Amino acid sequence: MATSVKNNSLPPSLISNLNQVLLSRQQHTIDHQSTHSSSLPSHSRNVDEPDCSKPLLLITNCEGIDSPGLIFLVQALLSDARFTLHVCAPQSDKSVAGHSLTVRETVAVCSVEMSGATGFEVSGTPVDCVSLALSGALFSWSKPVLVISGINRGSSYGRNMFYSGAVAAAREALICGVPSLCLSFNWKKDVSSESDLKNAADFCLPLISAAVRDIERGKFPESCFLNIEIPSSPLANKGFKLTRQSLWRSPLSWKAVSANRHPAAGQYLSNQQSLGIKLAQLSRDASAAGAARRLNSHRKNVEIESVGIAGKFNGQQTVKKYFRLELLEKETEKADDNLDFKAVEDGYVAVTPLSLSSTDQSKIETEVSSWISAALGKEQWN
Repeated sequence: MATSVKNNSLPPSLISNLNQVLLSRQQHTIDHQSTHSSSLPSHSRNVDEPDCSKPLLLITNCEGIDSPGLIFLVQALLSDARFTLHVCAPQSDKSVAGHSLTVRETVAVCSVEMSGATGFEVSGTPVDCVSLALSGALFSWSKPVLVISGINRGSSYGRNMFYSGAVAAAREALICGVPSLCLSFNWKKDVSSESDLKNAADFCLPLISAAVRDIERGKFPESCFLNIEIPSSPLANKGFKLTRQSLWRSPLSWKAVSANRHPAAGQYLSNQQSLGIKLAQLSRDASAAGAARRLNSHRKNVEIESVGIAGKFNGQQTVKKYFRLELLEKETEKADDNLDFKAVEDGYVAVTPLSLSSTDQSKIETEVSSWISAALGKEQWN
C-alpha cells in the first residue's frame, strides 16, 4: 500500500520529498524484517536483537543485581570484549531461595543500566530470573550459549547446594537445555574483601572462554552443570580439582526472639502505633473473620520468647512464638581430599559436576575431568 502525505497547501516539491522519504523508510522496514525474521512471536520481542557476531551469555546470581560479585564478573567479561551480555538477576538478596518459583503472584521486572550489558532486575527468585529469561517472554533471543550464576559471595558446596539459590539458577538452565556454570567465592568473614571478588572474576575468564569455545564445538559436557568453588585467595590457588559433593552443611541455629526484635518492625510500630490500632480495629469490624474471632473472644493469645518459659497452657489459649534462623560457620573437618569443601579449604578451585539424575555419576566425572584437562591444560588440573 502506498504511503502519502496529505496536501495542506505545502509546496509540491516538499510534498514530493516527504513522500520519497516515507516510501524509503517503509521499504527499509520491510527489508529489515525479512532479513532478521525470527521464530519468536512478535509480541515477545521486547528487547533489541543482540549482537549475533559474539557469543551471548546470560548472567544471574542469588545475592541481587547490585552485588559486587556480579558487577565484577560483568565488568571482567565486558573488558574481555568477546561476548554479548544479558543480565537478569534478583532485585534483592535471595541467597537461600533454593529451587523456588514464584507462582500465583506477579513478578515485577525493571531495566537496569549495566554499562555495556542489557540488564533487568526481577522481584522473584534466581530460578524465576533464569526461567523468565530463557522463556522468550523478556528477551528477543531463544537461548544464550551459556548461563553463569555468580559470582556469589559464600560457599555453595556440600549440602548447602540444596538451599542455594545460586546453584538452583544454574540447575534451572540445565533443565531448560542450556549449559551453565555456578561460580561461588569462599568468603571469609573479617578476612575477605571486595578486591578478592574482583580477582576471582578475572581468574574465571579463561574457564568461561574455554567453556563457550567448546560449547560451540560440541565438546562441552551436556549431561551436567558445573558448580565451581573459588578459594578465599583466588590468585594463590593451587589449580582446579575435580570434586564430589560432600555432606558438609552450615550449622543451623534457631533463636527465640521477642515479637518486636526486628529493627524495622519496631521502628514502624513506634511511629505508627495509634494509626495501626485504628486500622486493625476497622479491619476487625469489617471482616467476617473478625466477627468469628469476637465469638471466641474468651480465647487468650499468649506471646512467649522462649520455649523454656512456655510451660503448659490450657486449650483456651493460643501460643504465639517468634524465632529467627542464623547460619553459623563451621570449622573444616578431616575428610577425603576429593570432597568439595576440603579441596576449597586446601586452596584448590573445586569443580563439582552436578546432573539432574544421580545415575552415571562416575561417567560424568570422567567426562568433566577430560574436558577441563584439555581445555585449560594439565598443569592447572589436579
